[in-house]
Amino acid sequence: MYQDPRLQYVTCAVAGNTDTGRQGATHRMAYWEWNDTGDLNHPHVIVCAHGLTRQGRDFDVLARQLSLQARVICPDVVGRGYSDWLEDPAGYQVPLYVADMLAMLQQVHCAAPIGKLDWVGTSMGGLIGIGLAGEPSIRPLMPAPIRRLVLNDVGPTIEASALARIGSYVGQHMLYGSEQEAVAAMGQLSKGFGPHSDDEWLALSRPMLRPEAGGSVRLHYDPAIAQPMQATTPEMAAAGEQLLWRLYDQIDAVTLVLRGADSDLLSAKTAQSMAERGPKARVVEFAGVGHAPTLVSFDQSAAVLAFLCGA
Repeated sequence: MYQDPRLQYVTCAVAGNTDTGRQGATHRMAYWEWNDTGDLNHPHVIVCAHGLTRQGRDFDVLARQLSLQARVICPDVVGRGYSDWLEDPAGYQVPLYVADMLAMLQQVHCAAPIGKLDWVGTSMGGLIGIGLAGEPSIRPLMPAPIRRLVLNDVGPTIEASALARIGSYVGQHMLYGSEQEAVAAMGQLSKGFGPHSDDEWLALSRPMLRPEAGGSVRLHYDPAIAQPMQATTPEMAAAGEQLLWRLYDQIDAVTLVLRGADSDLLSAKTAQSMAERGPKARVVEFAGVGHAPTLVSFDQSAAVLAFLCGA
């Protein structure tokens, strides 16, 4: 019988500048910890980081399986799930998320030393992983280097059409009359996730909702997470892409790239480039899936399990 995850919190600092908030400000980030190893101090830690509008319970199916062999940490990135919302929405960007993950890893390490660290990142969570694994100045701050890195349908080049699609709904339609209405609406927006049974989709959707008066529900995240995306110019996007490729080329973790064969965010060309440069990732594609594989189906979770926990 699997144990339920424990909800925990870490206090994260916010740098004192106009981009991220006032000097001395802090926020709390929530994370879910799974451990069915029988060893509370198990040295193998796997972090599973979610996409832009999602939250840590996205990984329940995968985390249950991984937790038989490791401590599994699934954060609610700030502004999502049970984490605080930022006072300054300009902070909703990867550099702050990377700093938050460092604080979380240090807290996890203090509770029980991390001997082996792996990272699974879907979309935005993969970009955070690239930042942690690819920036040399960050490595001395890590309790352990990232040994194996899974980038789920994301890479340094993000297709503009996908950004436009995502930008068209992030922060919009936050309130729904019922759970059923919300689940149906999210299903329409998330067709790229691929086929799921009704029970699977309900399990993925319920953690995305918070109850309101009169039986209505709202989405779990701060709608202001959309503001940095809306403020991004083509010049900023091009500079960000160059930076991500520089970081990717400096990764020394063994890397697996998962791609939905119909993805509009990670092109086949970009995935091929990721296989040829930097850590020279192994690329696995899933037919009938776009952006992004949920790692719920057997073939998807099995690919991750074999990569992280195989010989």
